Amino acid sequence: MVWSEMIYLVGTTGFPNYGDELIAAAWLRYLAAAAPDTDVWLDCPHPGPAQMLLDGIHPRARFTDTFWRLCWEAPGDGPWEKAGWVRRAMHRPAMACRWVAGIELAARARIVHLIGGGYVNGIWPKHYGLLAAAVGAVERSGGRAVMTGQGLWPAPDDAVPLIRELAACFELADARDEPSERLLGGATAAGRTGDDLLLGLGPHLCRPPGEELREVMLCLQSDLLEMPRPALASFVTATMRAWGVTGDRIGVVEGIPGVDRVIFDLVEPYLPGMRFYPFAGVWANGLPAGPEQVWLSTRFHPHLVAAATGAAGVAVPVNPDYYSTKHRSLVDAGSGWALAEPPAVPERPSGSGFDPAALHALQQGKAALAAKIYS
Repeated sequence: MVWSEMIYLVGTTGFPNYGDELIAAAWLRYLAAAAPDTDVWLDCPHPGPAQMLLDGIHPRARFTDTFWRLCWEAPGDGPWEKAGWVRRAMHRPAMACRWVAGIELAARARIVHLIGGGYVNGIWPKHYGLLAAAVGAVERSGGRAVMTGQGLWPAPDDAVPLIRELAACFELADARDEPSERLLGGATAAGRTGDDLLLGLGPHLCRPPGEELREVMLCLQSDLLEMPRPALASFVTATMRAWGVTGDRIGVVEGIPGVDRVIFDLVEPYLPGMRFYPFAGVWANGLPAGPEQVWLSTRFHPHLVAAATGAAGVAVPVNPDYYSTKHRSLVDAGSGWALAEPPAVPERPSGSGFDPAALHALQQGKAALAAKIYS
């Protein structure tokens, strides 16, 4: 074995995206307690912004983009071509001569850990190379490859054997949702402990007690939609009117800067007085979520965090395969939220988010997984 004690995390951090940043922060915070003297590298597509957002959480964390560069550099368009080239490049770094130093670093890691999120699937077929890079790294080092909280669905039919072949090389593979667990097909020690943010849930993610919160909260993306943007704006406006809510009682949260302002700009003239919470403020001050609220969210992680506070809500799947799977995983886990079916206007929910005991059990399951990896 040639590995060092270094831990090598892989995630889709730095875009920025609210949920992706929180997942990375959760693992860095966990490792700051479990392995504070160990070097930790986070391989992500935007290491500069990631460092600005996550710097200081772990005292020895650093940031790079080697695996992502290999995925972007790999020739071909399909998962097999991408993954095959990346795996070979990990063994023969001269194939990717601009990233030799990064490849050699990863090939010394004791643990290569693909942290959670929905970034390795058929929507972004280049990213199957991340699985191959992790496998290639531990083939050289004799270390351990693990993946946690992975949203692997949807997957093209021709990629399923590839996913299972690569997953079989991981010591541990954990899925976020039932279709992703099924996709792994028992190729390795597969499990399903849910989204990795369960590891990092806590009061620190929300605004401090006593801050006045809006009665109804919205989070409305404009990316990955399978409906026209005006159709989503029309659905939101009709829903607020059906619920009898005026703009001065509504807050709008931005999960991705700029991307999540587009629908707000379309809706705001018809619901004047709405308060917009930009990503920078949410990241710095916490999500404006609490138990007396009602939420309408297209994004997944505001659903999770708001429901964890006890807020009722309706999730709006804007992509049948991808977002329906994500939101359904939380509903099935007990979030208490309903799933909308636009353009039909949903009834205003009257529930109360996660049951505290059920949420605690989910968190304990994720904590046990983390301990299994890093004990």
